Amino acid sequence: MIIESIRLKNFKNFHDARIDDLPPFCVIVGANGSGKSTLFDVFGFLKDCLTFNVRQALQARGGFHEVISRGVDQRESIEIELRFRTEIADVERLVTYLLQIGLDERQPVVRREILRYKRGRHGSALHFIDFVNGVGSAVTNEEAFDQQDDALEREQQTVARDALAIKGLGQFERFKAANALRQLLENWHVSDFHINLARGSKDAIGESNHLSVTGDNLQRVARNLFENDPERFAKIVSVMQHRVPGISDVEPVLTQDGRLILRFQDEQFTDPFIDRYVSDGTIKLFAYLVLLYDPDPHALLCIEEPENQLYPTLLWELAEEFRAYAEQGGQVLVSTHSPDFLNATQLDEVYWLVREQGSTKIKRARDDEQIAAFMAEGDQMGYLWKEGFFRGAGPQ
Repeated sequence: MIIESIRLKNFKNFHDARIDDLPPFCVIVGANGSGKSTLFDVFGFLKDCLTFNVRQALQARGGFHEVISRGVDQRESIEIELRFRTEIADVERLVTYLLQIGLDERQPVVRREILRYKRGRHGSALHFIDFVNGVGSAVTNEEAFDQQDDALEREQQTVARDALAIKGLGQFERFKAANALRQLLENWHVSDFHINLARGSKDAIGESNHLSVTGDNLQRVARNLFENDPERFAKIVSVMQHRVPGISDVEPVLTQDGRLILRFQDEQFTDPFIDRYVSDGTIKLFAYLVLLYDPDPHALLCIEEPENQLYPTLLWELAEEFRAYAEQGGQVLVSTHSPDFLNATQLDEVYWLVREQGSTKIKRARDDEQIAAFMAEGDQMGYLWKEGFFRGAGPQ
């Protein structure tokens, strides 16, 4: 499943913005305060809406009045629209999901929730799920493509007014598009990595299948790979050997008191170092590789400013690792302030954000004739950014 476009209306500083034709590997730049973190928070917000409900997702961000754009009438709606491609009845289809959130007697409610796509090449998209204020219907025989639209079976449903209809319907295989969307929302990863949480010894018992958002279970995930997928772990170590000068081995070790530590071997020394004494960049790169070489990869990764704590010479290769992950079927969105990281990107992969009259606009590098011409002549994206060709998004 690949997200093809995102449209935002009245979501924080995005009064009315959209990204179309989203590439598998997408890099976002922009001045401080332009909205890079807000754009990524769209994914966290939708996941919170699904996991909990709209009210709690808003409360975690200060409430409805803090999420709706400044200067917008509080009677207006927050709108998020995703278009993604997924296979239904052996055909890849473009599915649109629209969510409108507003207030009713000061309480947040889902004013409208629609899931639609075209059944054939022609005609308008059919609303397979359509709810208004908690009441609506869903098509139960979604794959009956031999039947006319008016012959499809619809099931009337009622959900809590602050809950997403796809939360319940998406659990059932017969609601194909809803099931696909729910899996997408549940399985994307918005990184909030913290070096201090990733370091040190950790209890051996706990989540070990996927790296957590903060990276605080790095030792357990590494141990799981080391024991149950040694070839994959060996690949991670091989990449570390190539990327980090001096590193010859990495091993998760179980201590006598039942805790886990990471041990890094430097080829210049006889005794290995535990992770407490290796550089922040080494820990962070290892964590990214554990995330990228996950045997059950996420559909979407969102990474903010991966250049922090990393040597500039590593950023080109890290961008290549992100692109390789995307080429294998995932999708990676990265925000950056690093010209070194940008130099590793291609023309189709880069967008920039700019504030205009208090609202954030989204621009694409390939649509700028001057940037496209310079890139065609062999220039690199980071140098163009540093020289101010990304108007309104110069380096800070």
